[in-house]
Amino acid sequence: MTQPRVAPYGSWASPITADLILSESVGLSQVVLDGDDVYWVEMRPAEEGRNVVVRRTPDGRTSDVTPAPFNVRTRVHEYGGGAYLVHDGAVIFSNFADQRLYRQQLGGQPEPLTPVADMRYADGVVDRTRRRIICVREDHTIAAGEPINTLVAIDLDRGDAGQVLAAGNDFYSSPRLSPDGSQLAWLAWDHPNMPWDGTELWVASVRPDGSLRRSQQVAGGHGESIYQPDWSPDGVLYFVSDQTGWWNLYRWRDGRVEPLCEMEAEFGKPQWVFGTSSYAFESTDRIVCSYSQAGIWRLAGLDVATGRLHDLGVAYTDMSRGEVRAARGRVLFTAGSPTEPFSVLDLDLAIRQLSVLRRSTGVAVEGGYLSQPRSIEFPTEGGLTAHAFFYPPRNHDYKGPPEEKPPLLVVSHGGPTGAASTSLDLSVQYWTSRGIAVLDVNYGGSTGYGTDYRRRLNGTWGIVDVDDCVNGARHLVEQGEADGARLAIRGGSAGGYTALAALTF
Repeated sequence: MTQPRVAPYGSWASPITADLILSESVGLSQVVLDGDDVYWVEMRPAEEGRNVVVRRTPDGRTSDVTPAPFNVRTRVHEYGGGAYLVHDGAVIFSNFADQRLYRQQLGGQPEPLTPVADMRYADGVVDRTRRRIICVREDHTIAAGEPINTLVAIDLDRGDAGQVLAAGNDFYSSPRLSPDGSQLAWLAWDHPNMPWDGTELWVASVRPDGSLRRSQQVAGGHGESIYQPDWSPDGVLYFVSDQTGWWNLYRWRDGRVEPLCEMEAEFGKPQWVFGTSSYAFESTDRIVCSYSQAGIWRLAGLDVATGRLHDLGVAYTDMSRGEVRAARGRVLFTAGSPTEPFSVLDLDLAIRQLSVLRRSTGVAVEGGYLSQPRSIEFPTEGGLTAHAFFYPPRNHDYKGPPEEKPPLLVVSHGGPTGAASTSLDLSVQYWTSRGIAVLDVNYGGSTGYGTDYRRRLNGTWGIVDVDDCVNGARHLVEQGEADGARLAIRGGSAGGYTALAALTF
């Protein structure tokens, strides 16, 4: 075995180039099960960012469903998500160019379902009994003021702009029908709340004619964030709430809210987009759920009768995108790890066999060039503790001079309620393989450490996040892990503001 050369940190030659990072990469989201078929959306940079619905059949064949130039993306709440659904082999989707809903039979061409109007649709569910879709509609036809959000029903046979079922709140999401179609649950919230601040969970009975009656708020409110209401196969309403300071699983049964598995872990995520799912019903008795502790995600089974949680032994550490779907004996999810990029995965629960259906990149890098993240805690302002993932330099062809410490690149993630990912990220490995350490900071305001930690940024954006990034760098310098004279910071979106504020102030 060749001995590594001694060379200054930052000067190491690496096979991880900018061209390599940009090649063969797609975004993966919105996994859907329809019988034995699996669907997902691929965002393809090579097609100018077009979002394409892809179908995989049980024999392993994968094919595009939506033809060019259709782009499966909605702009409801601007961030979108929940842009399509599948009903007995027919795909119903929002097209980005005109924001109309289209229906496409497999092998056919998309046909418009909603009229030409300045309206947007998202987060739909099929009401089989009444042959309609119930979804969120955002009405932009108002001349002045902000758009109007409502829940509407759209006829699957005739198509229309939608019959209003629920109105009056500033925002809506997650309309979900009980298995027998007799009850509808949904989330609503109002200014100034974001959905991770305070949401209301509502339930109503559905009349035979499709209208709603006896609407009642069953959970949530100002200061309590509800996430992902869903009905079990036997008609019990489950959801995630942070009422104890952690997003945990609950159910509403016989008019009472009951906790399932109380623990200091996050079973939910900030609802920036529609349609995400951190848990799913494998059967009436078992939930398959993803949860995060100290920024590390796990996949587990939960016995709904006993509340017993058992790990499913999946060696993936990031499931933060919220893509868990299940059917009897199997679970579909998206995840990544320090050695694996984000992928669409299929787990056979009986034999614990995991299959990769699609990777977000086809690029393979030898393990000797990959740095493994290390979870660290460090002191920050006010006697508090902050969190980060530290990537030391790694390149099996080189080592640094013994008297030298590596430069450090601090990364501040977007969100700002997002979180640093432990999934393989070649834009991180680009630096570490050249001899530059990386600190990916989960500054106060990040998700994964409880509600109080997520709220640290409230009213102090540009202060707490900056302090945590600076103190994380100082901590590594004090520990001898980085050169205090060679520090840099980068970030995008909310993290870009943090980076600029750190440099300025």
